[in-house]
Amino acid sequence: MSATSIAGYLGRRAAQKERVRILYRKALKDTLNWAVHRHLFYQDASELRERFEANKHVEDPDTIDRMIADAEETYNKFRHPDPYIVPWAPGGSKFTRNPTPPSGIEIVYNYGREDND
Repeated sequence: MSATSIAGYLGRRAAQKERVRILYRKALKDTLNWAVHRHLFYQDASELRERFEANKHVEDPDTIDRMIADAEETYNKFRHPDPYIVPWAPGGSKFTRNPTPPSGIEIVYNYGREDND
């Protein structure tokens, strides 16, 4: 193998590993949306990990690409329709609950302890 083909192979493998890592994290976070109780989540997370670990021995890049595409398709098909969003995060129930004050309004943070010079 030439140095160029080795570099291309290693680059492709690195990209595949990154896609698998991102897919695993997304699937694991989505598992939290489906499992209401932690003991259910731990069981589902363990099964998810086993599904990923079962294919870690595959070496053919084309097979890996096909498996990743199939897994991404399955993930998108079975994603939770109403995922949990932390209340203060964008899209959460408390996000921007208190809008920023209009311009010209001064906010005093020291609450009556101003310097009376």
